[in-house]
Amino acid sequence: MFRSEYADVPPVDLPIHDAVLARAAEFGDIPALIDGTDGTTLSYEQVDRFHRRVAAALAEAGVRKGDVLALHSPNTIAFPTAFYAATRAGATVTTVHPLATAQEFAKQLTDSAARWIITVSPLLDIARRAAELAGGVREIFVCDSATGHRSLIDMLACAAPEPQVAIDPAQDVAALPYSSGTTGTPKGVMLTHRQIATNLAQLNPAIPAGPGDRVLAVLPFFHIYGLTALMNAPLRQGATVVVLPRFDLEQFLAAVQNHRITALYVAPPIVLALAKHPAVAQYDLSSLKYIISAAAPLDARLAAACSERLGLPPVGQAYGMTELSPGTHVVPLDAMRDAPSGTVGKLIAGTEMRLVSLDDPGKDLPAGESGEILIRGPQVMKGYLGRPDATTAMIDTDGWLHTGDVGHVDEDGWLFVVDRVKELIKYKGFQVAPAELEALLLTHPGIADAAVIGTYDDDGNEIPHAYVVRQPARTDLSEAEIMMYVAERVAPYKRIRHVTFIDGVPRAASGKILRRQLRERA
Repeated sequence: MFRSEYADVPPVDLPIHDAVLARAAEFGDIPALIDGTDGTTLSYEQVDRFHRRVAAALAEAGVRKGDVLALHSPNTIAFPTAFYAATRAGATVTTVHPLATAQEFAKQLTDSAARWIITVSPLLDIARRAAELAGGVREIFVCDSATGHRSLIDMLACAAPEPQVAIDPAQDVAALPYSSGTTGTPKGVMLTHRQIATNLAQLNPAIPAGPGDRVLAVLPFFHIYGLTALMNAPLRQGATVVVLPRFDLEQFLAAVQNHRITALYVAPPIVLALAKHPAVAQYDLSSLKYIISAAAPLDARLAAACSERLGLPPVGQAYGMTELSPGTHVVPLDAMRDAPSGTVGKLIAGTEMRLVSLDDPGKDLPAGESGEILIRGPQVMKGYLGRPDATTAMIDTDGWLHTGDVGHVDEDGWLFVVDRVKELIKYKGFQVAPAELEALLLTHPGIADAAVIGTYDDDGNEIPHAYVVRQPARTDLSEAEIMMYVAERVAPYKRIRHVTFIDGVPRAASGKILRRQLRERA
């Protein structure tokens, strides 16, 4: 068993809104959130006051403890207010991908039993269709403004008393992001107030921050990485978060330059752009102190090229997953220059790890040998919503969560992730479940059988690659037709990027797809 070098941290038994905003009065007029597109700024005092007023309005509208509220929005400076207002009113927040189709959104609404939606006016039509398909949604609110819908701006004038909700941080679920886990279709990950808040305290010794630090939030808040690293963690520590709704390279570089960004938390595609795109040379990025990459594997050579070009310490990495609130490993800021190339970091405070043999899962492996990564700690999820069997398959009776990732540690405790047991595809940090795409492909009348794996494009991004068996009557079925069929039915990040036609999908006697054979073929 491997243990963190850091001292354990006590469980943080606070609701997440109090855990994050406990020092808001102390930080006062310090900018908490800045809109990176138009400069609109909210101070810590405003975020604290605004979220309390919106919480009162939500309670007045009927939001009660135990309700689920779907937060369906790109990154905006209103997103944190909406999130903390909902949790203060006693609701669980299920975050929804802003690019989800109405059908995908409806599935999440149904599975989570969400009764309320907060969205933005450009996404309102999709939210309405999703609510109609799912049923059970009582009201749709908007962050900005839209005819016929109450807005968060209007709610700031609410005179109702602030809700006083008795929250049990150890049991009550604060966030319900959806993850595919190691396999299968998306499942609701139940993260309690204590789990999320404690993970922030676990990360703090390795990645300290405070007033004067400026973080650029371009990765989405709806994703647990963005929710933790770009929203909860910096706002807990008095840093300033500059918010961008999406990644556009020129806008991103301008924001770093104009807002004097000191810290970047990114995914590998952004590291690639910083390392290679000619536009980078046109901007002053000298304010940057460090870059951390997570959400997907980062090539060590690419990381080195990025840091060398920008004159920064080597790009640090972090490791975790939604089911772990999400952090377990990170390269500490004070060790970035000394960390070995390619490592995803060391165990954060209060976290234990085992590496078990792939051939003999009961056998623990020492440093230097590769095995499946198992994690135990206060950040391990409560479980999958309504799926006790999936929870039991993920977390054993001793509390060890089986990540499905394969890695090894060196003698100094640095973890290297080398492969995945699981079949999940990570396209630019977003999870894509092969089973979901396979099920969709099989609804096409011209497809007899299909399998999906992740392969890599020329930029090193893992992409969904479909292996398709045509129906005998559809020998004319083309790659373009298949790709369009899928694209019309899923969010953009789930699209099939390549199709290979084969005579038969390799399967075991049990019917399980032998993906390893397809990977070898690829």
